Amino acid sequence: MFDKIIAYSIQNKFVVGLLVVALIVWGVFSLRQLPIDAVPDITNNQVQVITISPTLATQEVEQFITTPIELSLQNIQQLVEIRSISRFGLSVVTVVFEEKMDVYLARQLVGEYLKEAESNIPAGLGTPEMAPISTGLGEIYQYVVRPEEGYEDKFTPTDLRTIQDW
Repeated sequence: MFDKIIAYSIQNKFVVGLLVVALIVWGVFSLRQLPIDAVPDITNNQVQVITISPTLATQEVEQFITTPIELSLQNIQQLVEIRSISRFGLSVVTVVFEEKMDVYLARQLVGEYLKEAESNIPAGLGTPEMAPISTGLGEIYQYVVRPEEGYEDKFTPTDLRTIQDW
């Protein structure tokens, strides 16, 4: 079988050459049409709700702020999950939607349901606000700039910041 293909290719060099050129042109065309991102966005569709209440302890933030927000957002359409973090004076609720959900529609729906959540939070304890639209690529790598042992007193925080910038 291979002998026949090789014999045909040797006898019909022009046809084989045309096929090779056509294959190369088709490959270059396909490559140019291929949507490639340098760093693809791997973030799921999410909206973050942030509430700052500097006077509350972690348990109070969870009880008075985070839980009412989570309960009011439970019935949003195309909801995948709700995650939250309660810290001293800070509540961050992350609402994750299905991939097909438009991010602006998701923000609109969360905004509508936040009105209900605000009425369930006691007055003066904070107002929930949506975080800006961002992706998971905002925080790719974390590092710390420290002076070597023995040189701790020779560098001020401003010096370390300058080193980090350059």
